[in-house]
Parts: sequence; C-alpha cells; structure tokens
Amino acid sequence: MIQAIVKKGIVLGEEVPAPIVSPGCILVKVVCSCISTGTEISGVVTSGKSLIKKAMDQPEKIKKVLNWARSDGISIAMKKVAGELKGGSPTGYSLSGIVIGLGEGVNNFKIGDRVTASGGGIASHAEYVDVPVNLAVKIPDVLDYLKASTVTLGAIALHGVRRADLKLGEYCAVIGTGILGLLTIQLLKTSGIRVAALDLDE
Repeated sequence: MIQAIVKKGIVLGEEVPAPIVSPGCILVKVVCSCISTGTEISGVVTSGKSLIKKAMDQPEKIKKVLNWARSDGISIAMKKVAGELKGGSPTGYSLSGIVIGLGEGVNNFKIGDRVTASGGGIASHAEYVDVPVNLAVKIPDVLDYLKASTVTLGAIALHGVRRADLKLGEYCAVIGTGILGLLTIQLLKTSGIRVAALDLDE
C-alpha cells in the first residue's frame, strides 16, 4: 500500500506493507484523510532540520533517546535514532473510511461500517490503517466521508473547552487562531463564554 512518509523536509508516497488487524482494533480502508496544515507542515519543516537543530527544538526527544540508552544501551539507541532518521515517519491523524476487518474482541463495529478515526501515528495518510476501537466512531448517515475525516479537529477543540470548565459569562483568551483556535472560539461563544482571540499573524 502507499503511505505518506515525512523524510528530510519533504513528504513522500512510499510503498509499505499493509497492516493486519490487531486485537481490539478495526482495519479501515481509508476513503478521506484530513491534512492539518499547521501541525503537519510543522512536522515536515522539522524533519528537514539538522540533528542538532532538531534536538534544540525538541528537548523531549532527547529524553526519549536517553531513556532508550538507559534501557537498551547506547549502540541500540543510536541505531533506533538512525533508523527513524533514515526511514522517516508517517504523518496524519484524522481520517474516514470503511471497516474491512475486525480484531479479536471487537463487537461494537461490523464489516462495512462507515467510520472516522483519530490518532497521531495511527490515523495516518495511508490506504489502510489499523485503529484501536477507542479511537474510532461510526459516521452518521447524514455526514459524508470528506466532512467526517475532519472529526479529530473538532474533538481536540471540544476537549480543550471541556477541560477548561468555564462557566456562562466567564472570559477566555484563545491564543492562536488557526483552525483549532477558530473551532475553539466557536465552541466557547456557543457556550456563553466571552472570548478574546490573539494571534501573532494579523
């Protein structure tokens, strides 16, 4: 199958083995895949940077490598880093499609169900994906695949609003008015929250 892989500052359509369905998962034939320009372009740009620049920009990845070195040894940690750099990484985190396989223990989906799925490294831009059932939901009949493929964006915005736990009439500042910021603003206003939106880009 073809999958979008980010490598050295570009996105490539590469031939990779198709996944098999795992226990507690559904195998989905992708119909539409949502490209999140902010998040994904940022990943593409980062992949083109030097190793030192990447380390400076993403200190959390240094911790990951140090943990690998502690648990597996320095040589294995270096091989893992080299493998990730050479192999690239899948991109995408929101899609819609059709269930074509059911893993062991799955009883809330059936073959042929129209679904939308979420998750970085899971709901990637590919022809087929293996998705845990807790990251998938059935698509209502009134919704087409294109619109359903954007569900993760709405879910992220909604989760942020719920976690903030603001009450009617309170104030909230939304910093960043990309797609997630704009969705968040709409949800807050609908909930009776007074919103101030801020962004560096006029």
